[in-house]
Amino acid sequence: MAVEEHATEAAKESSIHIALAAEKLGTFLGIPVTNTLVATYVTLAFLIILGLILGRNTKLVPGRLQLLFELAFEYVYDFIAKILGSREYARTYFPLLMTLFLFIFIANMLHFIPGVGSITYHTPEGSVPFLRAPNTDLNVTLALTIIVVTVIELAGVFAIGLWRYAGKFINFSSPLNFAVGLIELVSEAGRLVSFSFRLFGNIFAGEVLIAVVVFFIPYIAPVPLMAFEVFVGFIQAAVFVMLTLFFIKMAITPPHGGEAH
Repeated sequence: MAVEEHATEAAKESSIHIALAAEKLGTFLGIPVTNTLVATYVTLAFLIILGLILGRNTKLVPGRLQLLFELAFEYVYDFIAKILGSREYARTYFPLLMTLFLFIFIANMLHFIPGVGSITYHTPEGSVPFLRAPNTDLNVTLALTIIVVTVIELAGVFAIGLWRYAGKFINFSSPLNFAVGLIELVSEAGRLVSFSFRLFGNIFAGEVLIAVVVFFIPYIAPVPLMAFEVFVGFIQAAVFVMLTLFFIKMAITPPHGGEAH
């Protein structure tokens, strides 16, 4: 019996641990605390500390690091203004878009930090990773999508008015316009699926792929794959923000090609 138990434990230790859902670490005031939730707060804490450090060290004559950040932010700001056709709109949506990009990118990079995934936490169901990349949890990507879709719809309402914006989806002027409006309405709902599943699927698939390669070929082979996943993490963050930007542009554009303001 002892030999069988030892063999079973050895088999568990040599297997690949892949879980689709985030693992529960415990509860706080009755609220489940998962490893992706802890990792999300770690990501937020990193961004807040980074912002405080950069903010306190801002100088009138910038150093190399400050100059690099200023040039990058200025380039992104000008690009947003060009897409939206207004620097006023750029000032409104730049903080949201940049925050989204930084959060998603840093969260995607989290699983490359030593200890993430390998440091375990003992629960009644067994040992689980204490930290797990936030975007491998569909709840996180869905929450980001709900925020983005809400901003897009409110942007359209504030830019062209409630009734005119609603007219994009409910139009009784002709059967063709009515059908087009319904298609637009369905596509709006489809954003919840496309936004959240695209980010979740790409990041989760990358984590699974690295886990499989590390298990079967633990030396050298994972290195180029991890470098590629860094690129994928950057691209996915950029795609999420770019789609948000273009959907905001579509929302604030009045029907029939009129001027936004």
